[in-house]
Amino acid sequence: MCGFPVVITDVHFTQKSSCNSRTPAVMKERIVDLRSDTVTRPSSEMMHAMMAAPVGDDVWGDDPTINQLQQEAAALFGKEAALFCPSGTMTNQIAIKCHTSPGEECVCSDTAHIFLYEGGGMAFNSAVQARIISGDRGRITASQIASAINAEDAHFPTTGLVCIENTTNKGGGAFYSADSLREISELCRTRGLPLHLDGARIFNAIVASQEYSTYDIGAMFDTISVCLSKGLGCPVGSLLLGSHQFIKKAHRIRKVMGGGMRQAGFLAAAGLYALKYNVERLAEDHSRAKQLGTALSDFPWVQKVYPVDTNIVIFTLQPQYDALSVQEQLKSSGLLISSMGGGVLRLVTHLDVNQEAVDWACSLLQELKI
Repeated sequence: MCGFPVVITDVHFTQKSSCNSRTPAVMKERIVDLRSDTVTRPSSEMMHAMMAAPVGDDVWGDDPTINQLQQEAAALFGKEAALFCPSGTMTNQIAIKCHTSPGEECVCSDTAHIFLYEGGGMAFNSAVQARIISGDRGRITASQIASAINAEDAHFPTTGLVCIENTTNKGGGAFYSADSLREISELCRTRGLPLHLDGARIFNAIVASQEYSTYDIGAMFDTISVCLSKGLGCPVGSLLLGSHQFIKKAHRIRKVMGGGMRQAGFLAAAGLYALKYNVERLAEDHSRAKQLGTALSDFPWVQKVYPVDTNIVIFTLQPQYDALSVQEQLKSSGLLISSMGGGVLRLVTHLDVNQEAVDWACSLLQELKI
């Protein structure tokens, strides 16, 4: 990808370099947006693929581009079928609804996205409660899960589902080892429990781990949510993968949740482009995130930098410094970062932030006076 963002005079959106069809007339100031990998905008090549896509009515099942994306994504993970949805929250919530019955429990990490950041969706949509486990940067173990599975006793809710997040968002992009995933998968199969993967950044995990493939992941999980609008750079969309029977049920739940779309093949075309061209390059994001983490670790105002495994850098400040003040000072200089609360700040690298932009961000952080 080319160019880091600039702000155009009198216009308040972030603009990429000349690889985008809208070429800036005046470079007013540098803006490097490291708040999240959700801020990426389609490249000109992705936009071309989107505009050239044949479309139909997906609610009727006749959008050829959506059908192609669903078929290719399912095959990539060795699954029978897939369902294209507007968001990863929707794919996760559909999975929970399909797998569970009211009054059951979903076992997950205490920092899991489905628990913290989906608006209480498992309770609202499925009447299911979370059984949370304190893990290692969001990673939980088979032995912890085994201890959290309730006995058959009327006093306890029935354990209905186990959900794993890989990579872990609040854990700073940590990913599971292959052995850990196999142990969890074997436990769930033995105990007759469905296992769902919140794979919002599963391709980051696959690229970084070099221990498992998409097909390996598909074999270990009953259902998988894959986000297209983060590191893969699509404007919209996530996929839910599973068996034919499961996706048939999921299709009905998507309709109930208002997720049925019409000529959405324009969006699906971005997903097809991303799966072909934007996966292997995730290693560049990981390398740049490590560079940022190394730079931060040298600054006296930084208390701790979490291990940088993929594209997320989380750090805390020394107690005498105010996180909001640091965030605002960086913003005024053109560097956007996000806060996770409690003095914890986050930077996320992505395809719209190239090496030049990361070098500039490191220099800005080095010069910061707080």
